[in-house]
Amino acid sequence: MNILAIDPGSTSTKVGIHREGKTVKACIEHPRRETEGFASVMDQFDYRLERIDSYLGESGAGQIRWDAVVGRGGLIRPVAGGVYLVDEAVVRDLRAGVSGEHAANLGGVLAQAIASRQGSPAYIVDPPVIDEMWPVARLSGLSGIERKSMFHALNQKAVARDVALEMGRDYRSLNLIVVHLGGGITAGAHRQGRVVDVNNGLNGDGPFSPERTGGLPVAGVLQLLEQGVMTMAELKGVIPSRGGVYSYLGTIDMREVEVRVKEGDARARLVTDAMVYQVAKEIGGLAAALDGEVDGIVLTGGLAFSETITDALRRKVEFIAPVFLRPGEHEVEALIGAGLRVAAGVEKARLYAGGADEDRS
Repeated sequence: MNILAIDPGSTSTKVGIHREGKTVKACIEHPRRETEGFASVMDQFDYRLERIDSYLGESGAGQIRWDAVVGRGGLIRPVAGGVYLVDEAVVRDLRAGVSGEHAANLGGVLAQAIASRQGSPAYIVDPPVIDEMWPVARLSGLSGIERKSMFHALNQKAVARDVALEMGRDYRSLNLIVVHLGGGITAGAHRQGRVVDVNNGLNGDGPFSPERTGGLPVAGVLQLLEQGVMTMAELKGVIPSRGGVYSYLGTIDMREVEVRVKEGDARARLVTDAMVYQVAKEIGGLAAALDGEVDGIVLTGGLAFSETITDALRRKVEFIAPVFLRPGEHEVEALIGAGLRVAAGVEKARLYAGGADEDRS
C-alpha cells in the first residue's frame, strides 16, 4: 500500500510517505514572513500545495500512485470519531470554516487536490470536532450555552489505541483518561472507544496552557469588558493564543520556563505548579465522571517530554490509575494507519453528513 499523509499546522506541514512497508516523515516549514501576508488560512492553499509537490518531487515520490491520501481533519461540523471520505460537502465546510478557522482545515482540501489527480480516494481522520459526549456533559449551567467538544482528537485517539495494544486490550473495552499537553491542553474521558467528556481547549475551557487561558471566572471577564481594559475582539485573540503561561511570563516556551525555575525564579515556579495543578484537577474530575472506573491515564503532546511536568502530574494522579507516557505528537502515524486500515478493508470510511452523523449521542 502507498499512503500519503498530510498534517498542516500553523507554521509547518508535516508529510508522511508510506511505501514498501516503511514510513518516511518530513516537516515542511512555513516561516511567518511567508504566511503572514495571507488574509486567511485557506488562502494558503496554493502556497502549501506547491511546497508539498516540491517535496514529493525532491524525495522521489512525485510519480507514486497513492492508494489513499489522508489529511488531518479540520473544523467541520461535529461528527463521531472515525475515517471520513473527503467529498464535496467536506471540502465546502472546510473551506467555509463552519466551526472555526485553523490550519487543520487545509488537511482535507490538500489531500483531495492531490488524490483527485490520480482518481484516488482522499480521507480525513478523527477531526478536532469529534463529538461523542454524553448528553449530561453538554450542559454548561446556563440555558442556551452548550459545552462543545473540540480537542486534540487525532492524537488522543492514536495514543489511546497504542496504550490499549500495550495492555493487551481492545481500545473499545477500556476506560482511559488521555491528556494532550501542548500549546493547548485537552483532557478526554475515553469510555470504551468514545470520548464521552472533554474540555474545549481552544475556546476557553479546562486548564490553562502555555498559550491558552482555559476556563476563566466569568465575573472577571465581564469586568475587563465593562472597564474597557479589553475589547471583545482583543479578548477573542487572547483566549486561544495570548493567555496562560504567556500572560504571566511572556513566553510559551516551557523549556525556557524550566530554566527559569531551576535558576530560582519563584514566579515561574508558581505558574508551572498552577498549570500542573489545574491539569490534575481536570483528570480527577474526569475520573469522577467515569465513576472511578479508570484503566489508565495517558500523557501525550510536546510537554510530555518534560520530566518536570510529567513527574509532578504522576505524583498527583497515579492513585487513580497507572500513568502511561506517549510524548510528542503521533498524528502522521495515525493518518497513515487509518489509510492502511481503510485501503485494506479493515475499516470502512464514513460519509460526512454535514453534522447529522447518526452515531453521535
